[in-house]
Amino acid sequence: MSPLSDARRLIVKIGSSLLVDDASGQIRRAWLDSLCADIARFRARGQEVIVVSSGAVAVGRRQLGLTPPLKLEEKQAAAATGQIRLAHAYQEALAHHGITVAQVLLTLEDSEDRRRYLNARTTLETLLRLGAVPVINENDTVATAEIRFGDNDRLAARVAQMVSADALVLFSDIDGLYTADPRKDPTARFLPEVRELTPEIEAMAGDPGSAYGSGGMVTKLTAAKICLSAGCRMAITRGEPLNPLTTIETGGRCTWFLPSSEPRTARKQWIFGTMAPAGTLVLDAGAARALAQGRSLLPAGVTTVEGEFDRGDCVLVKDAAGKVLGRGLVAYASPDARAIAGRKSGEIEPILGYRGRDELIHRDDLVMEAPLGGGAGSA
Repeated sequence: MSPLSDARRLIVKIGSSLLVDDASGQIRRAWLDSLCADIARFRARGQEVIVVSSGAVAVGRRQLGLTPPLKLEEKQAAAATGQIRLAHAYQEALAHHGITVAQVLLTLEDSEDRRRYLNARTTLETLLRLGAVPVINENDTVATAEIRFGDNDRLAARVAQMVSADALVLFSDIDGLYTADPRKDPTARFLPEVRELTPEIEAMAGDPGSAYGSGGMVTKLTAAKICLSAGCRMAITRGEPLNPLTTIETGGRCTWFLPSSEPRTARKQWIFGTMAPAGTLVLDAGAARALAQGRSLLPAGVTTVEGEFDRGDCVLVKDAAGKVLGRGLVAYASPDARAIAGRKSGEIEPILGYRGRDELIHRDDLVMEAPLGGGAGSA
């Protein structure tokens, strides 16, 4: 049985090159109709589907007569124009199957701020409960370079994490993961299944400056890391064929990334998925061992505090060699954290003038890095 067949909740990510004809700038209606027929079939057997779609900028820039490379404000203007056409195309294609479409625009901040994350999740859950198919895109109209996801592979993975999806399909121009770029290396071997993102697997994405790396495999493995941590299956496959979901389900070639652990709790998922930690705590060897045993992080084990952050912000936790051990929500702002670093918990009140938590990061607010195939090693 295909991993798609028993997915209660499925996310489908569609890139611009699949949806928009490069020469004309028009939406490829025949392909979109075939995808929506697949979605309708999945819906008819009780599965929920969310679509993460690129294409707004590609459609809108031609309507406005813009030529790449686009400035940020031109990209935002193109997105504002193209998003209307894109949403209308999905609405028309799914209306033939009696399915309601809902447009949802997200930015990176919507997934990093806890309140906005919960609001977005609640909205998506409500839309699914009411029988709609959410069509999600990055909110390029208002997003600056600093608050963008930057790629819809990562956005799709964060949505899958947000709604506890069972499976994510990334439609691409390549049919899966190879040991090297198959367009350059004829000896490259296809990998039908990956259960652990080892350093060797990550190296297969190639140099980020290469076509294979910057063209998507690096971002796809980043998405896989997010999905596996959340207990979500993920597939990379070629999207050009008509009825692309049916193609996968009936044995079409793809690489499946299969988690072997249960999803983290929603809180741990959110902490793990935060994309922009505000600072770093560097630990001594004793503190690193304590965290590996599932304990909280005490001030005494911290040797260095890097960056500026507030109480409750997400920070990275590293060992003396610079290896990232995990990340968590810190109980003290950076000036206070620096003041108590290396000190015993009993010294906090005399140093700061008030008594806060004994821990810099409590174990309930800490998520440890671990080989993804062996489970999410959360403290």
